[in-house]
Amino acid sequence: MSLAAIYVQINTMTGPARLFAPLVWLPLLCAGMLGVSGCRTPAGRDAEGPTEPSVTVAITGPVMPTSTTSVMLGIDVLEANGFHAVAGKRIGLLTHPAGVNQRGESTVDVLFNAPGVKLVALFAPEHGLRGEVKAGDDFKDSIDPRTRLPVYSFYGGNRTKAEDHLRGLDALVIDLQDIGVRSYTFYVSMRYAIEACFARGVEVIVLDRPNPLGGLKVDGPLLDRDLYSGVGGLRIPYVHGLTLGELALFAVQDPGELIIPDSVRRKGRLTVVPMRGWRRAMTWPDTGLKFVATSPLVQDFAAVVGYAMVGLGCEKPGGFASGIGKSYPFRGLSYSFPTSPGKPARIMPADQLATDLSALHLPGLAFRVLPDPANALRTGVYVEVTDWNAWNPTELSFQLMRLACRYNPPNPYTKVKAEDIFYKLVGSKTWIAALRRDGAKVNVEAFLADWKKQAAAYQQQSKKYWLYQ
Repeated sequence: MSLAAIYVQINTMTGPARLFAPLVWLPLLCAGMLGVSGCRTPAGRDAEGPTEPSVTVAITGPVMPTSTTSVMLGIDVLEANGFHAVAGKRIGLLTHPAGVNQRGESTVDVLFNAPGVKLVALFAPEHGLRGEVKAGDDFKDSIDPRTRLPVYSFYGGNRTKAEDHLRGLDALVIDLQDIGVRSYTFYVSMRYAIEACFARGVEVIVLDRPNPLGGLKVDGPLLDRDLYSGVGGLRIPYVHGLTLGELALFAVQDPGELIIPDSVRRKGRLTVVPMRGWRRAMTWPDTGLKFVATSPLVQDFAAVVGYAMVGLGCEKPGGFASGIGKSYPFRGLSYSFPTSPGKPARIMPADQLATDLSALHLPGLAFRVLPDPANALRTGVYVEVTDWNAWNPTELSFQLMRLACRYNPPNPYTKVKAEDIFYKLVGSKTWIAALRRDGAKVNVEAFLADWKKQAAAYQQQSKKYWLYQ
């Protein structure tokens, strides 16, 4: 039985059984009877060192929620357990504005003010520590005005330099709110951090958070390995159904996911502090937690849902645009026809676009025309999820790509180059080759059926990394 499975059993117990469960399981774990890599006996090592990385899922006694929500985040569990996992260690923290506890307090402040905790450096992913940087923009190192700690840019061209500042740390704590979508960069930053820490002998401690889309929805193509980049760094479907802590377990325990020598991976140390009270069927509204913007255009759960539908590259070069003006990012859609050079593009009437999208009869979706709140003369199409269970998140994007070929013949995707980010977002060279070849006649339905089978197989295989049921 895996340590993840043991944690799930303990976490789902109630009453006295839950209180005394660690007394039953922990002696077995540390005796090596269950083969858990985080509690290996000397027999688990050979002359060349560890056969697997040291992986620990922090098991604690029962702790009670400290707010009205029933979900305790990893940072809350860490605090309730007296910061045991970081006590006495020199630690860095990789986080962003959405890294808060259930009371809305920044993890930066919680760890900085925690007794016995030595927080000495901060690391910032895309958008910066306070979320003020535009998508894709590099930013420089700085000093955090609140704590006066150094903030190292862990993004873009500055990442390699920031990795050198991991030296001298005992552990790097990672508290990043992901949105459950493959092309979102925060889990990739986590992978980079794990690789850098393992190479330098630094422990990684991941504070887990909910997947806003829940843990049961899996959809879209798996990422081709030769398309790994800053917008996709694990072989997972576009909508992957894992929490950040589970992604960390997957990255560390599945050989070939980390881009480091396997001898380095096997010497690494990973600790995951799980949540309490989260279940796989929960989407963000079910958690009772306040949603904190994860990036400038993902301000709420509605945008998260939209990102899962149109974040994989259907907007460009096809001609579709996200939002209605600056409103409804990732949930609104519009389309512009290219015209002669130097002349403005011609906009597809919103009612016609809504009619064409409705004619696709996509499961779980409806389309309605809405005005731009900032300009009533401008309208667009709002994408509404009417049936969560029937909804296949990525289907809309692939249908939009085919529709773009119909709107802009012969085929706007023939201009796409192999080095373009479109390839990395979509993640499937097979699909792009078919799209470029067949245009408006591409067989979307055959690809969707194939990806559905792949996603089902992936979900079954990924259950060994599940921390929650």
